[in-house]
Amino acid sequence: MTGVKILPLDSASFTITPWSWPFAQERRADIDAHFAARQRKTPELWNGRVLLLSGHGFDGRALTGTFFETDFASFIAWRDFGFPGSGAINCFSMGAIRAADGAWLLGVMAAHTANPGRIYFPAGTPDPEDVSGGTVDLMANVLREVTEETGLTTSDFEMDKGWTAVTTGARIALMKVLQSREDGDALRARIFRHLAHERQPELAGIHVVRTRADFTAAMPDFVTAFLEHVLPR
Repeated sequence: MTGVKILPLDSASFTITPWSWPFAQERRADIDAHFAARQRKTPELWNGRVLLLSGHGFDGRALTGTFFETDFASFIAWRDFGFPGSGAINCFSMGAIRAADGAWLLGVMAAHTANPGRIYFPAGTPDPEDVSGGTVDLMANVLREVTEETGLTTSDFEMDKGWTAVTTGARIALMKVLQSREDGDALRARIFRHLAHERQPELAGIHVVRTRADFTAAMPDFVTAFLEHVLPR
């Protein structure tokens, strides 16, 4: 897969510092118009605060970086416009749920979300809730997102100690493997029971990947690259 790299990591640590993002300043009118158009299509979208990287570095099996805070409208416009400019990186964590029988469980995003129909592991753009004492805790972020989207908690799986970084363009997806003791069908049924009790669930369904034949065009390249890496040959 061209331009995609897989990097095993023992650690990933991040700080946060204020930064004036040139894209958010110079393209303000375009950003506001774009977000207004998206809200007309998806009224549930709101312009909260999110975190992006302003700088990072890999040193062996360690990743360090510095986040800055911006508004969601600027982030989504930057992404939809094709990540113009330089200096910012979209770095986020994903909960790669693996069942006891080797199946991988991914969510199908609901129509009211920013990414309707897309299929990937539970994840969310880091936000100020993930900041504690000047550091950004992506472990806390991924565990929160997994619970919000699927109802699963830390008692339902064993976590790999490290991360798998998947880099592609202006994205760094940090995959945390969450190993369940239940098989894929049982886990999928549990998540559906959770979704049935949610007033407005983030997920419209669960997509199970057992082999490469289960890949679909709705899965981003960083997801399929990770699955290519971990599925048996």
